[in-house]
Amino acid sequence: MATVLLSMSLFALIGAITPGPVNIIATSSGATFGYLRTLPHILGATISYTLIVFLVGTGLNQLLTDTPTITEILKYLGSSFLLYMAYKIATSKGDNQGNDDKSSPPSFIQGALCQGLNPKAWLVSMSGVSVFVLTQIATDTLYYLLAYTIISFVLCFVGISTWAMAGHLIREFLADPKRQRTFNRLMGILLSLTVVSILFG
Repeated sequence: MATVLLSMSLFALIGAITPGPVNIIATSSGATFGYLRTLPHILGATISYTLIVFLVGTGLNQLLTDTPTITEILKYLGSSFLLYMAYKIATSKGDNQGNDDKSSPPSFIQGALCQGLNPKAWLVSMSGVSVFVLTQIATDTLYYLLAYTIISFVLCFVGISTWAMAGHLIREFLADPKRQRTFNRLMGILLSLTVVSILFG
């Protein structure tokens, strides 16, 4: 049992900390608005991912496998929303560039939507549930699903926080408005490229 829990933790951490749309947004927000103001995005994305893991474990996995159309719809809806977020990031002037700037950090709802519409989140959760939950003895399935759900919550929060903190740590370097604008555009481009890889990968 301990071996399975350790494997779950490693898998969840790798899935949470590798580059992806949610982490790119967290880095940009951390650099622009600081870690504390990025917390709503982190919590929204974490809770959303935890819900995805739980739903997949309670049967949604089979529905998605049997109905590929749902996955396709999710892919295009998610890509559209992420491109919108890329535009917002690329055109953000930053928190320290005047009171007339209308930009604001991503909200709890935006974090939840970014994760909920992120195909990577669904693929990682489906893989994890298939390997660590559905392969267990039927009587133990609920126990392992709850364990994997809790582990996913903790490590998703840690993974996204790591990216947000990395952004926060370079805030002083980005105090110069020109550097901030360049950084925001770069993050917007990276997020757009991630979306392209989702669509055509």
